[in-house]
Amino acid sequence: MAIISREARVELIHAVAERYSRSTKADKTLILNEFVRLTGYHRKHAVRVLRGRAADAEPTFTSSRPHLYDEAVRQALVVLWEASDRVCGKRLRPLLPLLVSSLERHGHLHLEGAVRAKLLSVNASTIDRLLAPARSTTARKSRRRPPAIRSQVPIRTFNDWNDPLPGFMEIDLVAHCGGVSSGRYNHTLTLTDIFSGWTECIALAVRDSGLVVSALDRLRSAMPFPLRGVDTDNGGEFVNELLVAFSRKHGLEFTRSRPYKSNDQAWVEQKNGSVVRRIVGYGRLEGVAAAESLSRLYCSSRLFVNFFQPSFKLLKKERIGARVRKHYATPETPASRLLTSPDVADTSKERLRAVLASLDPLRLLDEIRTMQRHIAGLGRGEQAHTPPDRDVDLERFLASLATAWMKGEVRPTHQRKPQGKRTWRTRPDPFEDAWPKVLVWLKDEPDQTAKELFARLCNEQPDAFTPGQLRTLQRRVKEWRMAAARRLVFSETAPLSAVVPDAAP
Repeated sequence: MAIISREARVELIHAVAERYSRSTKADKTLILNEFVRLTGYHRKHAVRVLRGRAADAEPTFTSSRPHLYDEAVRQALVVLWEASDRVCGKRLRPLLPLLVSSLERHGHLHLEGAVRAKLLSVNASTIDRLLAPARSTTARKSRRRPPAIRSQVPIRTFNDWNDPLPGFMEIDLVAHCGGVSSGRYNHTLTLTDIFSGWTECIALAVRDSGLVVSALDRLRSAMPFPLRGVDTDNGGEFVNELLVAFSRKHGLEFTRSRPYKSNDQAWVEQKNGSVVRRIVGYGRLEGVAAAESLSRLYCSSRLFVNFFQPSFKLLKKERIGARVRKHYATPETPASRLLTSPDVADTSKERLRAVLASLDPLRLLDEIRTMQRHIAGLGRGEQAHTPPDRDVDLERFLASLATAWMKGEVRPTHQRKPQGKRTWRTRPDPFEDAWPKVLVWLKDEPDQTAKELFARLCNEQPDAFTPGQLRTLQRRVKEWRMAAARRLVFSETAPLSAVVPDAAP
């Protein structure tokens, strides 16, 4: 294609257009071919130009509109823009009359009449256009940011699993902060298989994305099924470049839940309560020593939970009006579900059977209780950092099982520190002066009720007692009667007048 200037194209149009209009069809074809070759126009556009229906057919050169605002106005506008702390044109326009008069009054600005009139008549759009060169040098340079890592991880809801194969797991972190989120404390990384309910717990000394990836890499070879996918929440310890790269490297399906929708991770959230919180409790654990103790506890609990703790599995939900009826399968242990699944390799099933045959549930439970006592002591600051040795003899633990129910809570991580019985009063005794008189009335008429005694006291001393103090007198009389009964039954020699009021307020 020939390259010619606009002026040359206009001259060519004037020279060819008249001859083109008078020529025959065959001559027009020749003229058009030559014209297209010289100008590079599209053939249809060349026809319009030669017929005089295009812009190039009329070579009229019109000059642009003269500038209304000259350089003086622009320079003055720059000064006023700087004086206003660089506000935008829409904010600067209503400020101009006040700003110009103020600067002129203090001698900072001297404008000619024409320039001043133009400044006060300029609109906001023109202000932005005139200030564009100055603002372009001060505007922040926009940096092209890479796409957010969160957009690379697709969302999966609780209803999107559709009975997956073993190996698709939900993962979450449980914080052992004791209700105080400040400082550094231990975490538990919980993984739950959707198909079987197989649960793994990993103790983390701190909340770190690198530790999460290392734990997943270690678990890939420790679990009885291949890791096929992970579903996390939107925390930064999960949704980051490290875990995305790890998932791509090992071919894992990486998904995340919806923000602020904890029910999207219902499976792992349930295990956070029934496994982690049930075993470890809610106390604060911090430091490497506590993390090591947690790791030893989880070594026993993972076998006990996955091999000896049956769990329910939801089959379907049926809505009947406003009610939702849930249908569950027969409770099974996670290991039992894996042993009956056709999607688990035979070699993995053989290893599961071998492990199950070698496990002693009492030995595991005794180890769990031992480590729970140690961790509970660490949380209260009463225990040494060195974990206790394993108990070789199970006779003591076996003998305690028959009477453990009498002590109430048997998990040391859930037992509260015993508090001493209060023996002091928090309020003055309202019956301290009247009690000897009440004892005389009780000695004469032992069957009198506390209400009758209180009424007699109020009759004798109308302003000394209030109706709310009747309950205190009732407790006092009850203790006196119990002391009298003990004296009759056990021949106690303590006088009844020595009965001390209770410590309740």
